[in-house]
Amino acid sequence: MQKLLIVSHSPSANAKALTDAVVSGASNKEIDNVEIRERPPLQADSNDVLWADGVILGTTENFGYMSGAMKDFFDRIYYPCLEHTEGLPFVLFVKGGIDGQGAKNSVERIVTGLKWRQVQPTLVCKGEFKQDFLDDCENLGMTMAAGLEAGIF
Repeated sequence: MQKLLIVSHSPSANAKALTDAVVSGASNKEIDNVEIRERPPLQADSNDVLWADGVILGTTENFGYMSGAMKDFFDRIYYPCLEHTEGLPFVLFVKGGIDGQGAKNSVERIVTGLKWRQVQPTLVCKGEFKQDFLDDCENLGMTMAAGLEAGIF
């Protein structure tokens, strides 16, 4: 059984809908051998990361940076996980108002330091909320879970 951790900051209804779509995709009925653990970043800790075989990260873009809750998560898990999670496969989705690049870049810098392995390009959902965002997030979750189950990641 593979273990997938989803850590996502969902302070708004739209951000929550994106997280729910990721979880729905990862929980697809065709995927049998993946256990999912969803945690908000203020509740997730290094034990959750050490438990996981893969991670999906989700954040809003706040003032051109990742959310404060996501930054707090990284502050708490960085050193306890640094030498134990090298190569951990991850994906990232961002809900950005204008472009989302600040949040994307800030998260990617930290996971580069952790030496995690990005297995899909970052999904940036920017601008006015669209149904396409939900479809893309569901596909992201499903692809990550299926890749873990198949041993690709």
